[in-house]
Amino acid sequence: MNTTAKIVSRPDISTKRKQSIFSATVSAGFPSPAADYEEGKLDLNRHLIKNPPATFFVRVTGDSMVGAGIHSGDLLIVDRSLEPKNNNVIIAALNGELTVKRIRLRGKKITLVPENENYSVQKIEGDMEFEVWGVVTNVIHEL
Repeated sequence: MNTTAKIVSRPDISTKRKQSIFSATVSAGFPSPAADYEEGKLDLNRHLIKNPPATFFVRVTGDSMVGAGIHSGDLLIVDRSLEPKNNNVIIAALNGELTVKRIRLRGKKITLVPENENYSVQKIEGDMEFEVWGVVTNVIHEL
């Protein structure tokens, strides 16, 4: 299934829930007493959302972007204020549907590139309805 954006919502930056952050690195070997390294509190809004009025969360469906680490069910953080650059992962409105792809810019040519070899590259032609809706800045998914 081609990767599309299905649910769009704005972040709630009014939340005040902060979790502890630790300055120690985490080893995959033997545990250490992490409480000895507590650095303070972490607010993910401050780290993941640079421009709150222009930021949206988008829920993804499909598998065309698995090579970029974007899987069906993931939550994308999208900043509409960013100007897309070559090779950015973007949300685009293409012929009335939101899609998630990597944008390739070569002069005046625009191509949307999936990150799954089972899907083909989409060249943007003059008669298509196309708009870059935002640049994906982060992906959140469960392990």
